[in-house]
Amino acid sequence: MPTLSINQRLDALLPKLQDARLLSNRGIGNEIGFYIFDYEAEYEPLVQKYVERLKWQLMSPPTQLILLEIDLYRTILDILSERGVLKKALELEATKGNAALAKTVAPLVRPDQVIAYIQKKLRGDEQLVIMTGVGASWPLLRSHSILNNLHPVLDKIPLVMFFPGSYDGHELRLFDTFKDDNYYRAFPLIPHQQHHL
Repeated sequence: MPTLSINQRLDALLPKLQDARLLSNRGIGNEIGFYIFDYEAEYEPLVQKYVERLKWQLMSPPTQLILLEIDLYRTILDILSERGVLKKALELEATKGNAALAKTVAPLVRPDQVIAYIQKKLRGDEQLVIMTGVGASWPLLRSHSILNNLHPVLDKIPLVMFFPGSYDGHELRLFDTFKDDNYYRAFPLIPHQQHHL
């Protein structure tokens, strides 16, 4: 089976995300409609640029989806900013490094706090949620813990996580290096191989 290029996989996103079955969470049994678009971390700038265009396409006619993007990295910054500690956190990172920052900031951005922040952002009429900033938010946030905690919040709305690493339907490997954790409840969105009928 031929392997699809990152551009071919990105180009397959728009029709997939416009598909009524995906948007209505049909065709996947009783499972929650969580999807993962995994890609090699080196393509992060390309994927970010593509997601901006994709959001615009999905929100414009003819689709006109009501869409929410959750940028996990931006969420961390917003939470720290709301607590009045963002400047201190950035200074700590600059002087003592990432490990010291992670240790100090971790209690402020636990998964339950991040989920509460996301819940405040939800208006209730969203048709699709896109999650970005997964790589940038590591190691403060682990994607599997966010997904697990989001299940009760997004039980009717499909979610697509853009994941810099690999997901085989069982295991998330951030940057193809760090095993995030086993996670069985999401569906790989666009295959890496082209399947012929």
